[in-house]
Amino acid sequence: MKYLATLIILFVTLFSFSQDEEKAQLQALKKANDYVYEGNNLVNEDDYVSAEMEYRKAISENPNSIAGAYNLGNAYYTKGSFDEAVYRLQEAAKKATSKSEKHKAFHNIGTILMKGKKCKEAVEAFKSALRNNPADDETRYNLGLAKECAKEQQDKEDQNKDDKKDKNEDQKDNKDKKDDKENKDNKDKEGDNKEDKKDEGDKEKKEGDDKKDDEGKPKDEKEDQGKDGDKDKKEQQQPKPQPGQMSAQQMKNLLEAMNNQEQKVQEKMNAEKAQGVKVKAEKDW
Repeated sequence: MKYLATLIILFVTLFSFSQDEEKAQLQALKKANDYVYEGNNLVNEDDYVSAEMEYRKAISENPNSIAGAYNLGNAYYTKGSFDEAVYRLQEAAKKATSKSEKHKAFHNIGTILMKGKKCKEAVEAFKSALRNNPADDETRYNLGLAKECAKEQQDKEDQNKDDKKDKNEDQKDNKDKKDDKENKDNKDKEGDNKEDKKDEGDKEKKEGDDKKDDEGKPKDEKEDQGKDGDKDKKEQQQPKPQPGQMSAQQMKNLLEAMNNQEQKVQEKMNAEKAQGVKVKAEKDW
């Protein structure tokens, strides 16, 4: 009997606790719905700041409030806060228990991503929306636009990569050409220096050879020796005067002196003839 009485008391206690918990949940759900309702009214009045506060209160009262997260995401989207909007709608999609709720959340996520030019991510969002509602033509149409946008972005990205690659290759080719030119210039310069040195050496050698005769002796020395030899030879060829006799040169000098003296005498005589005999003139009275 005591055991039975204990079980009855425990059952009554649990039932009472369960009723209280359920009652609290119902009250929280009601408050959350009221906050959502109030938030919707503020959105209609374009008061998005106040509406955001009401939606936050709804989520605080009931963390599983799908309407609170969904409407808060839409409020952020209307304000232009795309990142916050996507975050809240992703929460709503996770919390959603029906395909209809999931479809709406993913559809709005795709729309927001398209606004932000995130076309690849938008394609995946619209695909998720169609999985939950394949009959929605608007979602299907938006998916086609997202695919086209994603393709254009991919083509542009590939083109930029190709342009960058071509630019890098051109820069590399220009650098290689520049290096080759510098190497060629350096080699040409070295060749010119060697050629100049060779020419200088050949010139010096030629000058040295010009100063030597066939026997390898300096020409200046040989020329001096030749001059001295010619002088000695000339002197040897001239006859030497005998003792007591005049040399040929002395005789030549003597004849020239005599001729000069005779010429002077002749000139004097000719001058006297030209002047005539001097006559004494009578005085006039």
